[in-house]
Amino acid sequence: MADWISLARVALPGPAQRAVARRGGALIAHERFSADVARWQAAFAAVPGQHVAIYFADSYDFACALFGAWHAGKVAMLPGDAQPATLERLLPQVAACAGELPGALQPAAAPGAPLHELDLHETQAVIYTSGSSGQPVAIRKRLAQLEAEVQHLETVFGARMDAGGAPLIRATVSHQHIYGLLFVTTWPLAAGRVVEVEKLVYPEQMAQRLGLEATALVSSPAHLKRLPESLDWSAARGQLRAIFSSGGPLPPESSGQAHALLGVSPTEVYGSSETGGVAWRQRAHDGDAWTALPEVQWRLKDDTLCVRSAHLDGDEWWETADRAKALPDGRFVLQGRADRIVKIEEKRVSLVALEDALAASGLVAEGKALLVPSEGGPRLAVVAVPSAEGWSVLQAEGKRGMSARIRQHLLQGFERVVLPRRFRYLRELPVNTQGKATEALLGVLFQPELPRATWRERRAPQAAVSLEIVPQLRVFEGHFPGAPVLPGVVQLDWAIAFGRRAFELPPRFLRAEQMKFQQPVLPPVQLELELEWKAEARQLHFRFASQTGQHSSGRLVFGEA
Repeated sequence: MADWISLARVALPGPAQRAVARRGGALIAHERFSADVARWQAAFAAVPGQHVAIYFADSYDFACALFGAWHAGKVAMLPGDAQPATLERLLPQVAACAGELPGALQPAAAPGAPLHELDLHETQAVIYTSGSSGQPVAIRKRLAQLEAEVQHLETVFGARMDAGGAPLIRATVSHQHIYGLLFVTTWPLAAGRVVEVEKLVYPEQMAQRLGLEATALVSSPAHLKRLPESLDWSAARGQLRAIFSSGGPLPPESSGQAHALLGVSPTEVYGSSETGGVAWRQRAHDGDAWTALPEVQWRLKDDTLCVRSAHLDGDEWWETADRAKALPDGRFVLQGRADRIVKIEEKRVSLVALEDALAASGLVAEGKALLVPSEGGPRLAVVAVPSAEGWSVLQAEGKRGMSARIRQHLLQGFERVVLPRRFRYLRELPVNTQGKATEALLGVLFQPELPRATWRERRAPQAAVSLEIVPQLRVFEGHFPGAPVLPGVVQLDWAIAFGRRAFELPPRFLRAEQMKFQQPVLPPVQLELELEWKAEARQLHFRFASQTGQHSSGRLVFGEA
């Protein structure tokens, strides 16, 4: 660590030959970084209040603003995204914003007062984790915690990465979360490694750019699970020094495939936003066993893993939500989440055990179990990525046959009353920016698409149906957060869907005519849909109305296949 600079001093003027980042092929010198931090320091110093929000897609601009805020004595709030719901919670808590946020500050035209060494214990950031539920949780981090962790990462991985010269750091992950904050921002700055500002988004970019020079890849399980074998990875195999993966478990088969394609076994780092890094492994060498990072202590409380380290704020033991088993050589094996126990019909069910059983069926490559609401109370549901065998069953027997086979397999270890009632089969699981398939993302898949319907009349050529419009309908997802409005295209789709339930419509929809949208449909509301089928003209006339008046009307024309 001859070139190591403490995070307390890393933004101060330093070695002239040192570079911190590369953008568009051009190196950005440490001297410019220090000057840009000073300009941000001047901008933040002019703002009253202690808390400021920072959100940038560009990793260099993010680092400049972050250290500028710290040198101005501010607490940096680092949201994981800039979605409207996030901003609604965040903006009332901060005095100013920087980056891609409303009313964002700009760096001052000139530096202010000279930068001084930061206080490791007083300098703070607030990061957010979605956890398994998707609800953001604010976690305060002192610079001393980040300093200790990057020193420990350097102790374990620094020498092997730098053999033959320091590699370029390329990333697929965001620096707005703890993993990227450490591996893309603070660790490279302290160690003197250059970070490529442009993120890798697509496998094609990875295959092309990873082979250009010696590189260390900071990735997520979501990216490593989707490496196409059809791309030419030969150049990358010759240049990759290390692959890091964190933020969620990397399946063994994905780790093996990445090793085969890229020539390097991914280094998985286990931890959380609360604990920081806890342990690491390379499956090609360690299998399932985790080795604790330097100065990280661990013990078991019953079978729950507890940790203590300088990565935490304080000297207390932190009880994680993970179960573990100790190994004779001082390492440990994780055995699923301790907090994923649910009750169905008064019976306790381990979602981890159910997911293990899904994998053991041979039909599922990756599966997640979750609770979803139903009329009789919460029920289990499954979102699954089928295996090759599973896709064959789906094609031959359909969704009903596939689900029946899975339920039959689950009966070997679970009572019938607790078996999943609902299934969704996808090519890949939906993940957030941290690469996690949260319950919030998975739950959207089980929101109803059609409203609860009560037919008032259903005799050709007339039909009328009452529709219960509630905000929980899947059609309101993203349209719009905090102010749901029923899309016009959904109204057309519902008119066709209920028209086919009421009448024998020709198979092919041709066009819509005389469309009128008089007022928006805002849930909750009882919507009345009136339908008239004119068979000779092959026209379905529809009208949506409520107590507030008519919302829309038109006619839909059909033809043969």
